[in-house]
Amino acid sequence: MQDTLDINSDYKRSLLNGLELFKGVRPEDIQSLLQRCDRRDLGKGETLLSPVSKNEHVFIILSGGVDVHVGSPDTPAVATMEAGACVGEMSIIEDRDPSAFVIAIEDTHMLVIHQSILWEMVDASHEFAKNLLVVLSERVRSHNRVIAENFGTLKKFERHATTDALTSLANRHSMQDTFPKQIARCVEDEKPVSLIMIDVDNFKQFNDMFGHIAGDRALSAVSRILRTKFRPRDLLVRYGGDEFAVLLPDVGAERAAEIAERVRAAVSGETGDGSDSLIQIPVRISMGVADLEPQGTLDSLIRAADKALYRAKHAGRNTVST
Repeated sequence: MQDTLDINSDYKRSLLNGLELFKGVRPEDIQSLLQRCDRRDLGKGETLLSPVSKNEHVFIILSGGVDVHVGSPDTPAVATMEAGACVGEMSIIEDRDPSAFVIAIEDTHMLVIHQSILWEMVDASHEFAKNLLVVLSERVRSHNRVIAENFGTLKKFERHATTDALTSLANRHSMQDTFPKQIARCVEDEKPVSLIMIDVDNFKQFNDMFGHIAGDRALSAVSRILRTKFRPRDLLVRYGGDEFAVLLPDVGAERAAEIAERVRAAVSGETGDGSDSLIQIPVRISMGVADLEPQGTLDSLIRAADKALYRAKHAGRNTVST
C-alpha cells in the first residue's frame, strides 16, 4: 500500500527521535518536506528492492524489519535492518540499481522519501545532511566487514571450483586456465611441450567388483603415485572420472613417452617398489602421449593425446602409445 503520509506534530517529534536519518533534526526544518513523503506497507516475504529494478527512494523502517541478501534471495542474509534504519540510499547516491535483495521478514511499515525530496532535506537541515553521511560511511564499513568475514569462504569456493575433491588435484576447470598459459610460454620460448592423457584400465569392472568406495580409494592411490612421478612444474589434473592429464613443459614427445612408461610401471607395480605401487589390487593404466604441433592449441593437443590413448587401449591396455 502506498499513499500520502499524514503526520501530526506530536507524532513527528517522537518519530524523528528514533530514526537514524532524523536524529537531532528540528521538525520545523523539514515539516513541509515530510508532508510530501509517502508510506508503504510490506507483507512478510515481500521484496522491497532488487538488482533488477531501478530504485528512486530511500525507505525508512517505522516498524517491522527487512533482510538484505546478496546475489540471490535464497542466499543467507548479510544484514537485518530493523525499525529506525533506512535502506535504498546507496543506490541513489551511486546512481545505480540496488546491489542486493531487500525482503521483509515480517509485516513492515515504512516512510518513503523520493530522491528529489531527499536532496531538499539535505539543503534544509545540516543535521539531516550529517546523518546521511554517517549512514553512508556505516554502509561502507559494513560492506568491507562482510567482505572480510566472507573472504575465507570465498577462497574456499574458489579452491573448490579449481580442485578435485577426491584427489585434491587440479580439475578440468583449472586446466582450461593454466594449460594454455604454459603452452603459450613454451611457444614463445620455442620450447617443446607434451601432453599425456591417462586412463585407468577397466575401471567400471573394478567398481562393479570391489564397490565405489574401493574405486575412490584406487583413484586416490593412482593420483598420489602420479603426483610423485612427475616434476613439480608439470601440470597434473584429474580430467574427469577415471582420466587424468598432465602437461609437460619443455619436454618433447619422445622424452614424454619415456617418462610415461616409468609412471605406468610404478602404478602397475612392475618396478618392485611396494611403497608406491598398486600391486595389491588389479589397477593398471593406459597412457597416450602427444606433443604440440606447429600452430597447435590446447584442443588440438588434447585430441592428439586422446587418439594416442585410444591406440593404447586397443593395443591391450596397460601400455603407452604415441
